[in-house]
Amino acid sequence: MQPLAEKSRLVQRLRRRYENLLHLLPPGPPTRATMAEALSALRERQYDTSAALRVLRQLVMERLVVLDCEQQAALSTVTRAVTELAELALDVACTEVQQELDSRHGAPLAPNGQRAELWVIGMGKLGARELNVSSDIDLIYVYDHDGETAGLADGRGRITHHEYFARAVRMIFALIGDTTEHGFVFRVDLALRPNGNSGPAAVSLSALEEYFQVQGREWERFAWLKSRVIAPRACLANPGVQQLRGVVLPFVFRRYLDYSVFEALRILHRQIREHAARRSAGHPERANDVKLSRGGIREIEFTVQLLQVVRGGQYPELRCRPTLEALQRLARAGLMPSETAEALARAYTFLRRVEHRIQYLDDQQTHLLPTQDDDLKWVAQTLGFDNYCPFLHELDAHRELVAQEFDILLGQSDGQKTCRGGGCGGPKGGQPPAEIEGLLEQLPERLRERLELWREHPRVLALREDVRARLIRLIQRSSLWVREGRVTEASALQLVNWLEPLLRRESYLAMLLERPAVHERLMHLLGAARWPARYLLQHPGVIDELASDAMFSERFNAAEFKDELSRRIGSLRSTGEDDEETLLNLLRRAHHAETFRTLARDVEGRLSVEQVADDLSLLADTLLQITVRWCWERLKNRHRSDADLPQFAIIGYGKLGGKELGYGSDLDIVFVYEDEDERAPEVFAAFVRKLINWLSVKTGEGDLYEIDTALRPNGNSGLLVTTFEAYAKYQAQRGSNTAWTWEHQAMTRARFVLGSPALQARFDAVREAVITAPRDAQALRQEIVTMRERVRSAHPVRPGQFDVKHSVGGMVDAEFAVQYLVLSQSGQHPELRANVGNIALLQRAEATGLLPPGVGEGAAAAYRELRRIQHQARLNEEPTQVDPAQVKAEREAIEALWSAVFK
Repeated sequence: MQPLAEKSRLVQRLRRRYENLLHLLPPGPPTRATMAEALSALRERQYDTSAALRVLRQLVMERLVVLDCEQQAALSTVTRAVTELAELALDVACTEVQQELDSRHGAPLAPNGQRAELWVIGMGKLGARELNVSSDIDLIYVYDHDGETAGLADGRGRITHHEYFARAVRMIFALIGDTTEHGFVFRVDLALRPNGNSGPAAVSLSALEEYFQVQGREWERFAWLKSRVIAPRACLANPGVQQLRGVVLPFVFRRYLDYSVFEALRILHRQIREHAARRSAGHPERANDVKLSRGGIREIEFTVQLLQVVRGGQYPELRCRPTLEALQRLARAGLMPSETAEALARAYTFLRRVEHRIQYLDDQQTHLLPTQDDDLKWVAQTLGFDNYCPFLHELDAHRELVAQEFDILLGQSDGQKTCRGGGCGGPKGGQPPAEIEGLLEQLPERLRERLELWREHPRVLALREDVRARLIRLIQRSSLWVREGRVTEASALQLVNWLEPLLRRESYLAMLLERPAVHERLMHLLGAARWPARYLLQHPGVIDELASDAMFSERFNAAEFKDELSRRIGSLRSTGEDDEETLLNLLRRAHHAETFRTLARDVEGRLSVEQVADDLSLLADTLLQITVRWCWERLKNRHRSDADLPQFAIIGYGKLGGKELGYGSDLDIVFVYEDEDERAPEVFAAFVRKLINWLSVKTGEGDLYEIDTALRPNGNSGLLVTTFEAYAKYQAQRGSNTAWTWEHQAMTRARFVLGSPALQARFDAVREAVITAPRDAQALRQEIVTMRERVRSAHPVRPGQFDVKHSVGGMVDAEFAVQYLVLSQSGQHPELRANVGNIALLQRAEATGLLPPGVGEGAAAAYRELRRIQHQARLNEEPTQVDPAQVKAEREAIEALWSAVFK
């Protein structure tokens, strides 16, 4: 049976012409090293650079057909070889061209006297290392500095950098792209450069940055997503390349979730489809394009790139070039179901392998399935099919899946809208957008009255026409939902109040139009309570979290949170973006998103008050662990390299210690260390100052937590961080400097938050010694009652009202009663020593006989209910002072506890 590769007309042609040279390429898959070896051998045979590169390309092509069609080489083997051929060719061309130009004009000089650099930027598949076997290469040439060349020794030949690099581009093209007797190395396309074919062949870095800021179009962001400096190889490690990356990244990836690109991609995709339709008009054989037709390679690439561009500004781990790797990252980030990512990856691999076989036939840059039966059968056989019928069946199945996923993402299906999965775009097209007057006629009364203000609202009037159209469509959809009973009119009013300050941030309008499910869930959330609406005004980007159907059934997962941030910082580090400001904002965005998830579950009634507190407390613990590690790694002049800080610990008090954090709670913290190095006090003091700054400083993304260190030894007059030994002595009342009783009350709720196991064991021992120490019960009772009166007098209550926290019979009474029981009785009753919360301790106190039957359980139930009332009041930004009759049973239960403990 004839080997499959021999049936390729390309292979037949190559073997006839280059039979005596094929052996110059060492056996196995072509690599940069083996190709460079073959290139040297060709030069030794007197081929000049231009001819040697072209012949090398033919040798590589022959080898790839054999590897792919006869040995079923992996797709990556083929694409990597073609990419490395392009990299080698461009590097060789750059080197030779610059040597020749330098001999005529001298080297181009930067202001510092060093050589100005030319960067050859590979776009598209070249940038992503995904070149197909007959691909053209999309290039953009950028140089780092304007100026002039050095000229020759006699002063002649000096030209501007603009002229020098324009000549370099023409000469590189001649070496790579011109067609000679040996063909070409690669077809070269410069159309993606700034201003397209009307722009200069090479552009300066400053001009590129200005272009991005002033003229850069949305579709160009997709093009630059895969950009990569390809050559010269010698410059790849230079700092200037990183400077280029700093110009490109902000253009491609916006700071906020960027749904405005959906419409830009729709337009681009529609143009491609229309071009394909015009090309195939009267030529039905041109309609079966595995790249550009419905369900083709381009739709997979668009699907992936769209999600990357929308999210990549906030989630740097999504910034990668190869399509298959990006699919994996999207699945890991929860932006695409893993089964969908796997199916798209299989389709992409299959379609790319089909594309290669089409091109193996005649070395044509085509993606059209052959129409000749023999050619189609050969394509099928090289893919492992007996004939083309089962091959075409599998091809159709892959393309249908790709088309469905693409239509779902863009909210269209055969030209019609679809809302499957909450990812569609809602009303688009059809009637032109109504004006404000027409909109008002359609609205319910209260909503109409509110929106009448928009007739003269400066923010509304200042909107561009297309943005105002989006806004009107959004209100129309909201009004429709009100009429259908899906949302309340109050929710619609809250949405208007929320939108108004954000009208200049048009990406949020785009997001809500593109994601109707997010729009509806947002309205429910805004209508449920006032505090979520305020939170969403401060951090509007978090609304995209509502896109996840699974969010409401999940809980905070510390391990996944750490892994996600670890991947994110790894991505930032790989591009040199891991500066302190970026990391501060990264932490804040992650904190806001996770807080919002908990808030949404809370408002939806999926979590109890205790579960909310548990999740918020665990989130605080986790953020402290991450921030401590990141700060220590970036601390200047640290005296140890230990990444996990074994000599340092954080002790949490108050709500953090009791795992009762609420939204916006501050953190009561004490910092301790154990280190005998003489530099330790200075190092840890600087470290703690840095840590507090990282946690509390306000950036453009807000802050993390307010930090309160008043419970450290000697309060605000004491050291910010102390040795553990000094802390232990202070708490144990050894020496002249000792803790007060109120500090021992706080110790009942203290908890070791982070640090080494050895320090944790020592802290647990100190805490137990403090709360179990022998005490004069009567004196302790009097001190706590006095302290309780002092606290109550600092929080007056309006006459005729009951404050769920501070009134007689309120939450503080229960907390002080528990603290007294722990400090006076835990020496004899070990059940009271653990920091398990007020409710559990009240139940344990009754079980051990310290409280009359029913008193502990009744007070525990009352405390739980008062916490719930307080929590709901704060969510709705209402006073925590209520009608005493509303909480009569709870108040009496806690008064009974107080009486049993203190009277």
